[in-house]
Amino acid sequence: MNQTTNHEAALAFCQAWRSGQDLFTLQTSGSTGTPKPIQLSRQQMIASARLTGQTLGLVPGDAALVCLNVRYIAGVMMLVRGLELELSMTIVEPSANPLADFDLEQTQFAFTALVPLQLQTMLEQAPEKLPILNRMKAILVGGAATSPALEQALQQISAPVYATYGMTETVSHIALRRLNGPEATDYFTALEGVQIGSDERGCLHITAAAGNNHLVQTNDVVEMLDNRRFRLLGRADSIINSGGVKIQPEPVERALQALLSQWRLTPRLFVAGLPDERLGLRLVAFLEKEEITAAQQQSVKEHITKHLGPYSVPKQFITVPAFRETPTGKIDRLSTIRQLSMQS
Repeated sequence: MNQTTNHEAALAFCQAWRSGQDLFTLQTSGSTGTPKPIQLSRQQMIASARLTGQTLGLVPGDAALVCLNVRYIAGVMMLVRGLELELSMTIVEPSANPLADFDLEQTQFAFTALVPLQLQTMLEQAPEKLPILNRMKAILVGGAATSPALEQALQQISAPVYATYGMTETVSHIALRRLNGPEATDYFTALEGVQIGSDERGCLHITAAAGNNHLVQTNDVVEMLDNRRFRLLGRADSIINSGGVKIQPEPVERALQALLSQWRLTPRLFVAGLPDERLGLRLVAFLEKEEITAAQQQSVKEHITKHLGPYSVPKQFITVPAFRETPTGKIDRLSTIRQLSMQS
């Protein structure tokens, strides 16, 4: 049986929504575990859509570009925003460059949501489309972390670009971080009416109308700045115990990305623990397509030792031709590592 297109899936959802359907079953992305179905109510989704519209100043008639997979929460919520906020929606198939087929002079979008790879592709391979991005009221970026190199590239966009924090359980984003311009920050700010805090592990918990005002406990380790702002440090369940030392991989990834960008290298990458007889797990950096020289590896060692300590230095660098991905375009770390082990 052929997979339905994004247009067909969007049409089916919009028909169900307009019929008054009250409950919708969506899949989580599976980026941090096994994908699972989750049921959301119409009222939860409306609450989330209205909060986004209020935060970003969206008004009836604004044009929205829907270029994410509408089988998952980020894409579905673009449809709900369009329907509830009376936006004019243009729906395209998910691709690396969703603006490829749009005319520069005649295209006018007020709003879109993208994954980092889409933004990076457009800025690198289709800079002539930049005016379309600049004319928008707001651009949301989610699904994966933005690299230091991409955040630097985003400074050429004059429209506000926001990183999102959220998940299927919170019905899309509950906090935003400005990525470009003088208002850029390194922390997320919860949207109006969203209550946040942290547990004894330092992991974020969320209470919001879009979650039926039930407390949602996450595994995301945060630094709370006040009752509305937080820095995202990493995931509690991604900590790597190497030789008895607990290492949070996300700061290592950010440090590695920042250093590579100085050499004009911008590969997607991640850090993981592989089995090791002596250490239990050894820290390994996986890079997509790009290889780094022995001299660059030594620079990485010195840089990370200085800023994060010697235990955070990757013991090995592995280049992979292409990372495995989840259906929403996130790196599937477990599948990528599994594929590599099968080949060795």
